[in-house]
Amino acid sequence: MKVLKGGTLVLPQGLVVGDLAMEGGKIVRVGGTISPAEADEVTDVTGCWVFPGFIDAHTHMQCWTGMDWTADSFETGTRAAACGGTTTIVDYATQDKGMTMPQALEEWHRRADGTCAANYAFHMAIADWSDQTRADLAAIRQAGVSSFKTYFAYDHLRLDDAQTLEVLEALAPLGGTLCVHCENGTLVNELQRRVFESGVTGPEGHPMSRPDVCEAEAISRLLMIAHLAGDARVNVVHLSTKLGLEVIRAAKERGQRNIFVETCPQYLLLDETRYLEPGFEGAKYVMSPPLRKATDRAALRRAVVEGEIDTISTDHCSFNLHGQKDRGMGDFRKIPNGGPGVEHRPALIATSFADALGPRELLALLSENQARVFGMFPRKGILAVGSDADVCVWDPAQEWTISAATQHQNVDYTTYEGFQCKGRAHLVYVNGELAARDGEPTGAKPGTYVAR
Repeated sequence: MKVLKGGTLVLPQGLVVGDLAMEGGKIVRVGGTISPAEADEVTDVTGCWVFPGFIDAHTHMQCWTGMDWTADSFETGTRAAACGGTTTIVDYATQDKGMTMPQALEEWHRRADGTCAANYAFHMAIADWSDQTRADLAAIRQAGVSSFKTYFAYDHLRLDDAQTLEVLEALAPLGGTLCVHCENGTLVNELQRRVFESGVTGPEGHPMSRPDVCEAEAISRLLMIAHLAGDARVNVVHLSTKLGLEVIRAAKERGQRNIFVETCPQYLLLDETRYLEPGFEGAKYVMSPPLRKATDRAALRRAVVEGEIDTISTDHCSFNLHGQKDRGMGDFRKIPNGGPGVEHRPALIATSFADALGPRELLALLSENQARVFGMFPRKGILAVGSDADVCVWDPAQEWTISAATQHQNVDYTTYEGFQCKGRAHLVYVNGELAARDGEPTGAKPGTYVAR
């Protein structure tokens, strides 16, 4: 039995100073004082916060995006995740056109199984809606996939409105949640053409061609379709705009109760001025949706503090600046979309919201709510007897600086270069095994598939 002694346990009811014990991949004692004589291994964690492991419910590891392969494999991506305190990712397995969902799930298992330092679950992205896909939904649900994804953008992925309605209707009896990429792809395609033909070819053309209206219109359309489908259960991913937030508020005021909202650190810390960095440096921030105005960032930060945002995940989708993103020199439309983030999310949020969010709120935004929304609670997302021994011992006093030179994400930059952090994952246990210590991996690969 492994015992963590004297830490501050972050529990749903609040903070409690006490001990925690793990055995056989499970939490077996929570709180109180455990005698060292009962333990095989005792670690003093006095002064630290003890969280259930953090959950990043939006990643794209080892994935072909239509332009290129992402830079992080499941091995490198989950190792980086664990170094930052994240013990479970939920990655987007993708059924491309001409592929069945069982084939896609099998392929993602082939990529991930046996390689991961952190646990992994899968959403299933649907790009080919057909009678076969509809018939396969029950089997995919039985395989432990409880959430699915569709797109309103990207020609090779997107479904139309009628197909989206049919997906929502088909998921209802299965208790499934539909995550949706909300950008109006038809408008984006036209605006990209107009911006490029106007002579804007650099990274600054990216946000110009994907304005807030494109996101807000798609969110509105999704929520109306969900309403038509009987208040279907939907998750708006990577919310980036004040206008989109206002659309969500209006739907909730109408009475829709099954709307869950995710945003990402990049929309809470950065803004569109990054695209103006000299040379081709602005390409680092080419992701979709793009970084927004400072007013959008401020609105989303308020929404986080006021409890309107359910989860903060990353949309980790890494591409190297040199050799991948620089293929879009001279044409912003050819820059692979995506950025890294899985390693730094907990420290970024804990630091930047230090005056507004305490440990209990961080728990909800970074772990508990992900577990609840995506069918992992109480196995994950809580320190409780019988829950999985995924634990992040967080040292709130550690001060350190984010740098590409010291990160474990397999990419040649970080969008948070030089960010001064207060607080760090000190000890990170995955299924009871130490996977990382003070931002460095132990070399262990204890991650397993999480059927939900």
